[in-house]
Amino acid sequence: MRVVVTDAEVTLADVLALRLAVDEPLTQGAELVLRHRVSSVERRVALGTPGAEVRDAALAVSLASLTLDPGRWDAYLAHGGERIRLKSVDPGFSLDHLDAYALAKRTVAHRAYRTRGGYLALKTSRARPVAEVRAVWFREGRFEVTGLLAYTGFDDDDAPRDARLALHRHAPKAKVSTVATVQGVRFHAALSLCDVIDAAAESTGSWEPTLEVAGVATPLSLGARLDDIDGKRRRLHYPAARIDGVPIRPSFTADDELRLEVGG
Repeated sequence: MRVVVTDAEVTLADVLALRLAVDEPLTQGAELVLRHRVSSVERRVALGTPGAEVRDAALAVSLASLTLDPGRWDAYLAHGGERIRLKSVDPGFSLDHLDAYALAKRTVAHRAYRTRGGYLALKTSRARPVAEVRAVWFREGRFEVTGLLAYTGFDDDDAPRDARLALHRHAPKAKVSTVATVQGVRFHAALSLCDVIDAAAESTGSWEPTLEVAGVATPLSLGARLDDIDGKRRRLHYPAARIDGVPIRPSFTADDELRLEVGG
């Protein structure tokens, strides 16, 4: 049996919507199987009893009821005593859709995607309010950053909110902060790099940015996860600026969180 996913999307209501092209009828007892790539735990969903001559099947599976653990889940079709890993021709990526999905307040986030081998998979992760970075640059001696407030539940409007951008160095401790602009779910902040150098008793170290926003209980970490680029630490390399002879450059951690590396 040949089956191909032609369209795959996790809707705003956390429903996995699939369209399958199949070359023979699906029999009673057919199941969608999601298999966790690390633990091998499986979730099985009965697909009902389609008609006798199915060439194009639309499926809708509620992910909330499956209680998926964080990680990658590979998708299979169990049918007629065999299990077929689902090939996909849908890249499963839309930045606009990811932005819309992140507007809701969530504790778990799901994303359908196509693997490098061309198969359907699902990524499940913990979700908490974060400041999603869309652009970082140095200009006129300042560190500037723009982005989107994700998973806060705020409306995407022009309503202003009090906010501050802070940079923290944990060893030895130091902090510098400035007023940030937040309108609806969009933010922009600019901080003098000279202030960063002046605030440090030692010139070297890694600085962690956070965004404090009125209406959010805890400071938001700055990261970049609502895209199709995994492993930004290896893939994204920013040029360094020099302030009073000290190099400063943005970088990402292994968890795709933004940092400012000073010195070195």
